[in-house]
Amino acid sequence: MAIIGGGIGGLCLAQGLRKAGLDVTVHERDRTPADRLQGYRVHIDPHGARALHDCLPSHLWDAFLATTGRGEQDFGFLTERLDLLTLLETPRAGDPADDHHSVSRITLRQVLLSGLEDVVRFGKTYERYERLPDGRIRLLFADGTSEDADIVVAADGGASRVREQHLPHARRVDTGITTVAGKFPLTDATRKLLTPRLADGPNTIIPPRGMGMFTAPHDLGEAVTYGGIGATEHEGALMDNTSSYILWAFGATAARFPTDISGMSGRQLKGAVAGMISSWHPDLRRLVDTTDAGTVTLLPIRTSIPIDPWPASTITLIGDAIHSMTPMRGIGANTALRDARLLCGELARALRGGGDPVAAIARYESRMREYGFAAVRDSLRASEQFIGDSRVARMGFKTFLRLVQRFPSLKAKVFS
Repeated sequence: MAIIGGGIGGLCLAQGLRKAGLDVTVHERDRTPADRLQGYRVHIDPHGARALHDCLPSHLWDAFLATTGRGEQDFGFLTERLDLLTLLETPRAGDPADDHHSVSRITLRQVLLSGLEDVVRFGKTYERYERLPDGRIRLLFADGTSEDADIVVAADGGASRVREQHLPHARRVDTGITTVAGKFPLTDATRKLLTPRLADGPNTIIPPRGMGMFTAPHDLGEAVTYGGIGATEHEGALMDNTSSYILWAFGATAARFPTDISGMSGRQLKGAVAGMISSWHPDLRRLVDTTDAGTVTLLPIRTSIPIDPWPASTITLIGDAIHSMTPMRGIGANTALRDARLLCGELARALRGGGDPVAAIARYESRMREYGFAAVRDSLRASEQFIGDSRVARMGFKTFLRLVQRFPSLKAKVFS
């Protein structure tokens, strides 16, 4: 079995298949494990946590837990003046596999790579596939090499080349929303500069209209080290596991920005955001102003278009390769992990029991389309609300949030 793409979903699937005793190879275009030392914190919800628990060997599950952020996951809705609209309490689950976690994307990928040295083949840029007369699939790579596989799983992201060939009608489009994100360093000293709510948990900032901001702490408390869990010295050195920070992400339509920001440096992006939030609470301005420009990134927001069911075959897709979504609900990585767990279970039962792998893939794809495309639609709706341009709608939403904050039973029912 071959997996195209060594991101979070593809590596979780590889770990699960390996744990089930099945042969798998991962073809990753990065030249080395160190090529992708980038990214922000990832919120792992119970779907993602359960997938990691079930697919990872126990020592790597323990490593994941050891490198997650501390603190609460209560979600706040705030005005741009940091007035509380409502706070959604998220009680801690007794079982970490059913709980919420914050983890560095870099750290998570390194945990997922551990133990797969003989499985992941770096420097393999996938180009296309060919169907062979015996039913196998030949994978062709940019370096002129090829490999044959019985089953191919596309985990190569939103710009998936496998999807382009296998499902050419499945499109991904630009939403017209642009996001600028950065990391505010979280230390004992900088924590004192901010309203406690910003360091206590994730928040959505709701200004009058046309833009929005999201903040979320990745608080490691005392730095922990990654080691003693089967990692090589090289892998341990790569762990982004020593710094706490608050992720902030400011979003608006491209027309809202004062100028074209597509080619701006991190320093210029910081300046553009600072100008657009100049009337907001000083702590939000400080969040942006104190951020190292080297951590500031421009993130255009794209989304896939849900498509009708397709015939199952020995080629299938997981994660952004099939249901790319906006980041506004923080469920993209979790949906990819959910895919990995579901597909792994279906394939393991079929291949170890002498069953039909195509029937197993059909069962996976039927369920994946249902929850995956639902997540795409929910995420797109959330992104449109995030930068909603109707002042009346914004005022109505804020009034609603204040109302549910006053009546806990109503809040529990609405946000259950």
